[in-house]
Amino acid sequence: MLTDKNVVVFGGTGSLGKLLVKRLLAGECGKPKKLLIVSRDEAKQHFMRLEFQQLAVATDELFYHNYQRVLQFHIGDIRDYSSVRTAIRDADFVFNAAALKQVPACEYFPYEAVLTNIVGAENIARAIRENGLPVHTVIGVSTDKACKPVNVMGMTKAIQERIYGRANLDCPETRFACVRYGNVLASRGSVIPLFHEQIACGGPLTITTETMTRFLLPLDHAVDTIFACLRGAKAGEIYVPKCPAANIKDLAEVMIGDSGVALKVIGIRPGEKEHEALVSDEESYRTVERGDYYVVLPILPELQPETFEPSSLAGEEYDSRKDLMDKKQIKELLDKNDLLRPHAIAVRMKETAKR
Repeated sequence: MLTDKNVVVFGGTGSLGKLLVKRLLAGECGKPKKLLIVSRDEAKQHFMRLEFQQLAVATDELFYHNYQRVLQFHIGDIRDYSSVRTAIRDADFVFNAAALKQVPACEYFPYEAVLTNIVGAENIARAIRENGLPVHTVIGVSTDKACKPVNVMGMTKAIQERIYGRANLDCPETRFACVRYGNVLASRGSVIPLFHEQIACGGPLTITTETMTRFLLPLDHAVDTIFACLRGAKAGEIYVPKCPAANIKDLAEVMIGDSGVALKVIGIRPGEKEHEALVSDEESYRTVERGDYYVVLPILPELQPETFEPSSLAGEEYDSRKDLMDKKQIKELLDKNDLLRPHAIAVRMKETAKR
């Protein structure tokens, strides 16, 4: 789909954004004419450029060619309309992975979350609408916290989903869609790197409650979801991966293993849920299944299909309390993704990039 197209990735220097860019450079969705990384952190761009220079020399010819001829870096802020308009003025496809995503930080600085997660999304839609930009597709990255939100992060992401849904009516030549998923394994700021650091320091390893559960999605599967949405989504749809869930205490005990590190319960942080949902019971009635994904159909009737076959969820919430992995399955998942050892995270990222 992306061959000879101009692609823009907002938040391309984050954990998800970097892997998305690596896989785009590897040609998984075609060979783009230009791949523009937009972020406001020049240091992250600098180190990403150095990392990709090394990868370009070490990997296959296609990645090297795409890095040398296709990849560009752009310092800009999704919060700033003029910056967004400049970044996407000749874009064909736009991926928005920019986010203020730390739950406690969003609770203490809610307006900052509004500026990034809501105003940023609106700036993309507004730039296309007001300038008649011929963008083919915009895909926004959402979160399980947007489903029945109780915290600022989830509330702002839920509104982002609605902004992109509505944008399909204002910009009928552009397809706006979203992906929604839970905790991404080993992404920056997530629980696994925290546990590794605490174990390395001799503990204690801290959990919020003994009953807390979370969906656990490997980083590669998060990008797979974006690609599935890119290939199959219709206007206003939200792609949700069917993914495993685990009790966080069980996850912690698997990672502790026989190290003897103590486990300490510290209580729920501001805005944190005990369990997460990816599809609410209200949404379940307009949710369909496409292979390994649930697809939440648009809430606006103008965008809904005339007929559809509801998924098996109808009337039920898809949340992290159901079908929990046992400790053996958790260990297998971590082993498969090389996440049981602290240094293995960096190794996994390098091997993924080489693929």
